[in-house]
Amino acid sequence: MEIKKNIKLFKPKNTRKKNYINWRFIALCIVVFSFLIILTLRTMFIQVIDSKKLSYEGDRRTLRIQPVTNTRGIINDRFGYPLAVTVPVNAVFIDPSMIQKDIDIENNARWQALSEILSIPLKKIVFHANFNKNLKFIYLARQITPEVGEYIKELKLPGIYLQEEGKRYYPSGKIAAQLIGFNNIDDEGIEGVEKSFDNYLTGKPGKRKIRKDNQGHVIENESLIQKFNSKNLILSIDKELQTITYQKLCEGVNKNNADFGIAVLVDIKTGEVLSMATSPAYNPNEKQYTVSENFRNRAISDVFEPGSTIKPIVIIEGLKEGIIKRSSVINTKPFFVQKHQIKDVSYHEKLDITGILKNSSNVGVSKIALSMESKNLINAYLKFGLGQKTNLGLIGESQGFLPKKKTLSNLDKATFSFGYGLMVTPLQLAGLYTTIGSYGVYKPLSIIKINHPLYEKRVFPEKYVKEVLNMIEKTIEIDENINQKDIKKYRVSVKTGTAKKVGIDGHYIKKYIAYTAGVAPTHNPKFALIIVINNPKGNKYYGSAVATPVFNKIIISVLKRMNITPDNL
Repeated sequence: MEIKKNIKLFKPKNTRKKNYINWRFIALCIVVFSFLIILTLRTMFIQVIDSKKLSYEGDRRTLRIQPVTNTRGIINDRFGYPLAVTVPVNAVFIDPSMIQKDIDIENNARWQALSEILSIPLKKIVFHANFNKNLKFIYLARQITPEVGEYIKELKLPGIYLQEEGKRYYPSGKIAAQLIGFNNIDDEGIEGVEKSFDNYLTGKPGKRKIRKDNQGHVIENESLIQKFNSKNLILSIDKELQTITYQKLCEGVNKNNADFGIAVLVDIKTGEVLSMATSPAYNPNEKQYTVSENFRNRAISDVFEPGSTIKPIVIIEGLKEGIIKRSSVINTKPFFVQKHQIKDVSYHEKLDITGILKNSSNVGVSKIALSMESKNLINAYLKFGLGQKTNLGLIGESQGFLPKKKTLSNLDKATFSFGYGLMVTPLQLAGLYTTIGSYGVYKPLSIIKINHPLYEKRVFPEKYVKEVLNMIEKTIEIDENINQKDIKKYRVSVKTGTAKKVGIDGHYIKKYIAYTAGVAPTHNPKFALIIVINNPKGNKYYGSAVATPVFNKIIISVLKRMNITPDNL
């Protein structure tokens, strides 16, 4: 009985304990479940309601948009010789947010080494490091050599990074400086061909999105904008002919103590510009030491009154209209037009048409022009491309100037005939003689290598142009210090000119521009060449004395270089 009683007493005790454990468990579950609900709501708030702000903050710390740049295209001459190339260099930048405040930059040997290799005062580096900790990128130096870049890598300085970039290098140096031009520090063309064909040479850069972890490793790389590759550019220029042209032009400018000289050589068959030189030039690899006015490509930008170099146009038009014949003889005594005397440098009582061109008679060509209608004379100049851009594709080309009025006064017509009252560029003058060398067929000039002319258009009958070419024919000799019987000779057709310069006030001053323009060889013209010597300060200033020797030296070298057989062989 006692055992049973004990058992009854024991059972109620177990029942009370079991009820106590269940209550604690339920309470714990409620707490845990509450926390789960709170965390779930918080997660929903972060991921849904407030997601944009937090995503922005995360992206601001880890996400970067980087440009995907192209290596700038190479500029080559017609045979593949590089005239402009891009070489790899580095930029050095500092990320202030990665530099801890307790770093003593001023007393650290490695930071001092950075200062010395970049030639930057240490105080400036300290300033950049402490300037704004929110900044991620501040340039310290641009376009440093790869060797210097490797040295900086070895310093292992926190917050100092290298970025690859390109620097333009010009192997030809001075010889084509104004034509090729140069780039700025961001590799953008700002002069010459570099500027004119900038989009072609650079292509279209792309963009990519990258995400980095806290160690700087790229963990996400996504293309945003696809890039279009840059292209190489093949010019019509012949590097060897360019060198010849530049060197001979420099000699002429220096010999005559001139302000500057310009030369343009054109392939008559295709209209390609084979050389275009200006002296004085500059070294585009060290342009910081150059006077800025020498950057300009004067062959396309500067305009001058062309003087007697355009007299052949008047003669061709006169022959076409039947006003004159080759055998015609004209009284070339001085005469007056509207109280202004028209006279020649050397007196001749009368000359035939060949004599008028050979002696560059202002009187003779004026009388022929006075027999024409104004519109016919102006249109003849327009047909040869004067007063309009050549559309060569180079930025900065001038249009020149031709009178817009339909009727010229007799004085205007007379002076117009011997190259006053209009303005042309040296390039337009080269185009004029290219048309003459093509026997009256106009061909657009090209600075890009082509196999055939862009198009052809006959502007004057062939027989009249050929007659004029024969009238201005002359023989030049190759001076090689050999026996007289072995001297080689070339027949060329050349016209010289001399024009007074116009001062700031619009009046003529006692300074001159000397010209020589022509084609070679006469019997089968292959090249047109023009020479401009501005303000020669020697004893002579006429085109025949100043510009013609330069013309002869260049054209002989070109004919020999291109294996053109001399006329006496």
